[in-house]
Amino acid sequence: MASESLASSPTPSAGPPPSPNSTTSQRARRRSTLYPGPRPADPPREGRFPHLPPTFGRNQMLDVSQSTRALLENIVDTFDAPIRYAVAYGSGVFEQDGYTQEKEKPMLDFLFAVTHADHFHSINMHQFPGHYPLHTRLLGSDYVARASAVGPGVWFNAYVPVNGVTVKYGVTTVDALCTDLLHWDSLYLAGRMHKPVRIIRDDARVRLNQQVNLVSAARAALLTLPERFTEAELYTRIAGFSYSGDPRMVMPMENRSKVGNIVRKQHPQFRDLYGRLVTGLPGVRWAHGKDEMEQEVTTMAREKHLRKLPRTLVDRLKRKYGPLEEDEQWARVAADEQLGATIQKEIASIVRWPATVQTAKSVLSNGPVKSIKYGAAKLAKWWKS
Repeated sequence: MASESLASSPTPSAGPPPSPNSTTSQRARRRSTLYPGPRPADPPREGRFPHLPPTFGRNQMLDVSQSTRALLENIVDTFDAPIRYAVAYGSGVFEQDGYTQEKEKPMLDFLFAVTHADHFHSINMHQFPGHYPLHTRLLGSDYVARASAVGPGVWFNAYVPVNGVTVKYGVTTVDALCTDLLHWDSLYLAGRMHKPVRIIRDDARVRLNQQVNLVSAARAALLTLPERFTEAELYTRIAGFSYSGDPRMVMPMENRSKVGNIVRKQHPQFRDLYGRLVTGLPGVRWAHGKDEMEQEVTTMAREKHLRKLPRTLVDRLKRKYGPLEEDEQWARVAADEQLGATIQKEIASIVRWPATVQTAKSVLSNGPVKSIKYGAAKLAKWWKS
């Protein structure tokens, strides 16, 4: 799909040449030759995908109430710094077990993808200095951009007020986001995108890579599930991938029932995301109105999923099983009864280090006071779970 979009992209027009009789234009050309000015900025990468069908990735367009939609859009519009892709997620956007809306108003969570992190933080630090701890303001936006590139490549500002609402927003680059969506290098960003998100600002490049990410999650889940399984079991497996190696899940940092809570309350959104994708995969049968699904578990069927798993996961499987180049080698791995358990173990290994680094980075990005406040809130939810 990507190659077709790239191939069909028209070559940008340079515009009509200046009139040869124009003395002014000739002087301008001589000046630009002798004294070249700054090179124009590269066009945004979404220009490479100008012909994505309007309905492509429509499963990603999840509905929220009009009031929630207006609130989310107003918050994002408040930022002066350029944002190419923005999503909101979590219990503040979609319902989730464990929260009583009348008594508890959870913090709104956002993820912003930008072209240049340094540029974003420079503008944002000027507009919202209070969103950054003192040491980061002293060190400047370049420090924030370099620190955000460590680990999964995202910087979070938490417990900050925007338009009278308490929010947490992560800032990453479009390049970092798309790389993780496609290859699962850290599964930190891609894993977040396995679960329902409300798109506020769309980007064709991200939408294309996110569709690949969703299909990859479905394929990986199918390889870890038996011949018959329920719809809830499928979504629970997918939602659990990004938490499987997260150190916070074994420490008093996260609600121990978080994955189940997400799936129970956001079941309709999971169905919108994955329903058509899963039934479109080879060997999957889901009778209309039934909760139970079936899949072919033959070696051939499993091999089809195995070959299309993300690069980082396949590389890890190669370390265990050896080279995967010949058809016989793929078939041997697909026939392994322990393949499902191995996939889950390797996914946890992918997640573990980036999640650990990001947990440590939160002290830098939030400062000591907010870190204690955030940790106390997490501990309270963990204790209640």
